[in-house]
Amino acid sequence: MSSLPQPSADALAQSERLLERIEAEIAAAGGWISFARYMELALYAPGLGYYSGGARKFGPGGDFITAPELTPLFGQALAAQVEQVMRASERAVIEVGAGTGLLAADLLLELERRGCVPERYGILELSGELRERQFDTLAAKAPNLAARVQWLDALPERFSGAVVANEVLDVMPVHLLVSSAAGLAERGVAFEADSVGTRRLCWADVPAAGAVREAALALALPAPAGGEFVTELNLAGRGWVAAWAERLQAGALLLIDYGYPSAEYYLPSRSNGTLLCYYRHLAHGDPFLWPGLNDITAFVDFTAMAEAGFEAGLDVQGYTTQAQFLFNCGVLDCLARRGPQESADYIRAARAVQRLTAPQEMGELFKVLALSRGLEVPLLGFARGDRVHAL
Repeated sequence: MSSLPQPSADALAQSERLLERIEAEIAAAGGWISFARYMELALYAPGLGYYSGGARKFGPGGDFITAPELTPLFGQALAAQVEQVMRASERAVIEVGAGTGLLAADLLLELERRGCVPERYGILELSGELRERQFDTLAAKAPNLAARVQWLDALPERFSGAVVANEVLDVMPVHLLVSSAAGLAERGVAFEADSVGTRRLCWADVPAAGAVREAALALALPAPAGGEFVTELNLAGRGWVAAWAERLQAGALLLIDYGYPSAEYYLPSRSNGTLLCYYRHLAHGDPFLWPGLNDITAFVDFTAMAEAGFEAGLDVQGYTTQAQFLFNCGVLDCLARRGPQESADYIRAARAVQRLTAPQEMGELFKVLALSRGLEVPLLGFARGDRVHAL
């Protein structure tokens, strides 16, 4: 990974502390832990994980840029769908994993403009550092609405309204499956010593068992004659969707992320899986590099998420590309409000919209899935181009 910039000495020291914790857990578990557990520690270990350790993650100075970082037009278009859900249920929103708080600010301001400010706007955020950034962002950009925001430590017992989760499912810990002529295995994490005796993280396979094996068998994964097929299994995401189904009285979950339906996710051509790491806007494939300093993500199997919701009693209201969803929600009307087309502000905004919607950018790769309960009207974001049939 010589092309990646070197972390600071303080960052490396933090990563080393996390590595010591991971090694201790592997030893306590008998020499092996699942990749899901490793990913959970690497991202969320208190004070040390990527999302809980305090390093800047979002925007040009971080490791990646999300849609709300690109332009407020994303939140303004999404607000049209959030408004429709609230008017059909209750005027309440919960945003899961709110990043810097920009999406919350954009949604609140646009909902105010539309005359439909939520009575309550909850942010479910586990990172103390990100909570502080969100508080500061809201105080600066939407000071008259910031008092409506409250931070949550866990899912509510009951909720009616709109739940927004933008790029949340892709950072839930995943199990790794290996299908080969020898059968099904789960790929996890162990330690090995190199030629000079230095211990380092390494891959280690064990026979797939329990819920992992059961889910893997249901997928009927390819078994290459002369190699192996490696892929991810997001049991945490399925459980999370089911947990919301227990709590949602009326309203909808709006799940926005990059991914595929199962028929595309497990194609034989995708034999190396979808796991990716991000460091300073550079993608790489080594999740063992500098634990706690890299984002680790996996594409979302939207069929699995839809099935989890449906089996738990939710309605699958819609599934489409981010581009189609934003067009249906009036993103071009939001753009038109930016002023004369020759102005610098309009040109910048138009370029951002192109990045959000172009097929070669985020438009096709990102999808939107809506799971609902008690909604009697078709959702605006799926009025055209609904792809539920592809799930």
